[in-house]
Amino acid sequence: MRIRFKPWARPELEASKFYINEPEQYKNKWHTLYPNKAPFHIELGCGKGSFIANLAVKNKNINYLAIDLVDAMLGLAKRNIEQKYEEEKQEINNIYLTRFDIERIFLILGKKDKVERIYINFCNPWPRGKHHKKRLTHTRQLEKYKEFLTDKGEIYFKTDDDSLFRDSLTYFQESGFTIVKQTYDLANEVDFWNNIETEHEKMFKEQKISIKALIAKKKE
Repeated sequence: MRIRFKPWARPELEASKFYINEPEQYKNKWHTLYPNKAPFHIELGCGKGSFIANLAVKNKNINYLAIDLVDAMLGLAKRNIEQKYEEEKQEINNIYLTRFDIERIFLILGKKDKVERIYINFCNPWPRGKHHKKRLTHTRQLEKYKEFLTDKGEIYFKTDDDSLFRDSLTYFQESGFTIVKQTYDLANEVDFWNNIETEHEKMFKEQKISIKALIAKKKE
């Protein structure tokens, strides 16, 4: 998603207590940032942050890290998180934001970080064949995630793109993940997961585009 430059985003992020400006410093020690010892989940490509804001405020027993590459997106995510926690009268103490290129994620997350779950929501489908390796679910990326995912760690993935979803099923299998659940129509799937709709998801539903989803588990 393209978004206009927001001059306020970078100053606000740098002043925020839950934004990390140099994430490389926390590889293998993200747990030191959170006041409570808890499972560690991450979102790759958090966008405007509505998903992670709603998820984190409802699950204060889990620590979250949300990653994106665009300052404007992260600035909006920061504001959305602040608004949601204020509405729920909760302290922001179980979530951090950071800016980083997900293709190089191995530089900021390591085995000692013990990530138990990754969320990937409506990532760029990179439809042209020569760009497939840029997909966040491509085999090349999945191999990187395996380095910091715990045994039986999970990846929750949603997309509107049929081709990306079909190819991703192959990518997960090639990387040795077990696909626990999959659906080509999440909206009409009963008890698939406790779904939180993203802005993209609401838009696609209005356009009568079905949402594809899966849960993949890392083998021991």
